[in-house]
Amino acid sequence: MSEQKDNTTKTSDTDLSPIPDKLYFSIGEVGELCDLKPHVLRYWEQEFTQLSPSKRRGNRRYYQRKDVLFVRQIKNLLYGKGYTIEGARLHLAGDDSVSLQKMQGSHAMLQSMVAQLEKVVEELEEV
Repeated sequence: MSEQKDNTTKTSDTDLSPIPDKLYFSIGEVGELCDLKPHVLRYWEQEFTQLSPSKRRGNRRYYQRKDVLFVRQIKNLLYGKGYTIEGARLHLAGDDSVSLQKMQGSHAMLQSMVAQLEKVVEELEEV
């Protein structure tokens, strides 16, 4: 009998393994549960302040169930919905409006700069 490899990629939460009923998970276990490499989890800890597993002897990380669910949410935003890290950070903080305000503020500033440059061009043409 030949063995077939499962080459499908896990993209949604339903494609991932169920989370066992445990209090704590090692970084390796979380990596397996979320289909991520441990270095990605360590990087996300730096980028998302809400993700902060407790650390014990030897600086070993211990994630709780809420952390595993949060990692899956981050993964869905970044890989599933195509968010940037900054966009995902704002979304998770509930600050989508802040992002929109930043864009609107940038647009208004650009319009002001264009108007000022047009005035400078007019003055230069008069000379």
